Amino acid sequence: MLPDKVIVHCSESNVSTLTLDGIDVMGERLAVEVLEVIERKPSVRKISFVAHSMGGLVARYAVGRLFRPSKSEIALDRTCDEDPRGTICGLEAMNFITVATPHLGSRGNKQVPFLFGVTAFERAASRVIHWIFRRTGVHLFLTDSEDGKPPLLRCMVEDYGDLYFMSALRVFKRRVAYSNVGYDHIVGWRTSSIRRNSELPKWEDSLSEKYPHIVYEEYTKANVSKGSILMEEGSDILEEELVTGLSCVSWEKVDVSFHSSRQRFSAHSVIQVKDHFIHSEGVDVIQHMIDHFLT
Repeated sequence: MLPDKVIVHCSESNVSTLTLDGIDVMGERLAVEVLEVIERKPSVRKISFVAHSMGGLVARYAVGRLFRPSKSEIALDRTCDEDPRGTICGLEAMNFITVATPHLGSRGNKQVPFLFGVTAFERAASRVIHWIFRRTGVHLFLTDSEDGKPPLLRCMVEDYGDLYFMSALRVFKRRVAYSNVGYDHIVGWRTSSIRRNSELPKWEDSLSEKYPHIVYEEYTKANVSKGSILMEEGSDILEEELVTGLSCVSWEKVDVSFHSSRQRFSAHSVIQVKDHFIHSEGVDVIQHMIDHFLT
């Protein structure tokens, strides 16, 4: 749709069973792939990421590896407020867009809708997930605490060691989270929209002819307060730390509903139009993405 403005590269480094190797391993592979693409296209000056589902976590890891601080930033304490300095492997960071990404992980409290919010099912899933999804499943269910280290997703809400996870997110001009409000049986609304239960908005059917499935939009400013963490009923301290950490940067949040669509039970794929013929009802979501894309 934007052939004269952008070069679109579809990542090929984490296909098929490679998606079971863990968020960190996939993130490292994606970072290498990005560097290879940039080397082949030396005229490129800006960079954006658009990622679906678990790919959003992989992209967050990759940009943490690819972040290059400016000389002045190296001497400063890296705080929670937004700071435009630094680049992504020498390029100006523009759009960081996630679509149905489990930013808060997949454990407990209806984060994986097909487990129906049944506590026994959720606990059982966390115990056996490594048998099915190997290291990636362990990362998603936040059961990877080893040698006193926090789970990987917890590490990724701050700059950790030589990985600048939050500094990297901060340099993008836009951070956008597209989320399904329902019928996504893989990724729940809260985890994909980076919200607490009390922050989930009341939405109504869209009246827009151009974007009939966009039912709610909001811009959340960076929350730079460093007060005590307030716990909601049913949440846990780790999940609250993830929300608080990711809220240190601003987000555009776009909520999507396919509740009246014939394809609603495939919402996780429809929202990204995985197949243009089968999932065509999600085209307006992609159009919304294109119309707001900074180039």
